[in-house]
Amino acid sequence: MTPNVGTIDRTLRLTLGISLVAAAALGYIGIWGYLGVLPILTGSFKFCPAYLPFGLSTCKTGK
Repeated sequence: MTPNVGTIDRTLRLTLGISLVAAAALGYIGIWGYLGVLPILTGSFKFCPAYLPFGLSTCKTGK
């Protein structure tokens, strides 16, 4: 898996994911908040499978 999630994208994914899971765990939102696990995983692994079909990447290439 080649990383395709850059630093800013990764930070936003992790922040959003943690916020959603925390809100669901505390009862502020429904069980759908546990979908925040998906952005946590994609941010942690620096890879988003949804970017593949579109050829997207937010990583800097270093060129």
